Amino acid sequence: MHTTQEKLLRLVKTKNLGALTLREIGALVGEEKYPQKVKHHLSQLEKKGFIRIDKKNGKIEPFGSGLIKKTKIMSIPILGTANCGPATFYAENNYQGYLKISSKLLSKRKNIFALQADGPSMNRARVGGNTIEDGDYLIIDGDERDPHDGDIVVSVFDDVANIKKFMWDKENGRIILKSESSQKFPPIIIHEDDDYHVMGK
Repeated sequence: MHTTQEKLLRLVKTKNLGALTLREIGALVGEEKYPQKVKHHLSQLEKKGFIRIDKKNGKIEPFGSGLIKKTKIMSIPILGTANCGPATFYAENNYQGYLKISSKLLSKRKNIFALQADGPSMNRARVGGNTIEDGDYLIIDGDERDPHDGDIVVSVFDDVANIKKFMWDKENGRIILKSESSQKFPPIIIHEDDDYHVMGK
């Protein structure tokens, strides 16, 4: 995504850009001399499904997850890539678009997002009867942040997102993030005081 579009996307979450002129919006993203550039990037964000531009009511707002009007299709934001191998992908909100899926396949509609799996380290883990293969899209329940032993979770450690099986080693007071793979991958071992958090299940 273009850096100006990334800035606009962050901005639209905190300000109603629809109440500003293109030049005023440009000043907020370092493009005050080029209002037509701002217009182009806003248009691109709308085409990609990241924002809604409501000219009639003077609103520009982010497009979150939810049912697409007059359909039974859910639109779920894809927040980037999470690692299923060596830890290399950073857990920034790297919006890549929206995953379209039938609402009949989902048990909930709020606080869910998608990530794309990278790597083979979970290709023997079973979720809903399916394995997690390299390149698969995973739907994450962002409300499930207190995992139990054996849960498959997306977690962040040292600013890196990973998909692993959560195990609590009570005897040693540590978290073990295990791979379930046809290949050999060492576990990630985390002390309870480390900067670590679960993004969802």
